Amino acid sequence: MLEFKKNKIPDLKFKAAIKKPIAVRCVQIHEPFMVETMEGKLNGKAGDWLMVGVNGEMYPIDQDIFQKTYDIC
Repeated sequence: MLEFKKNKIPDLKFKAAIKKPIAVRCVQIHEPFMVETMEGKLNGKAGDWLMVGVNGEMYPIDQDIFQKTYDIC
């Protein structure tokens, strides 16, 4: 079994790929919240965003990460 460890990128022939722009639904929540995700229950802080993915999955995104990675359409 192959094992890859964090912060140690293996010496493999990686290809470049660009993530497809996929619209997701989102809403900023202004109070602490909890959401059941595919990985279990996760907490969001006041100001974080609740996201709904392409398969209906829900997950919280930190406000700072949201601002760096998403644009509102």
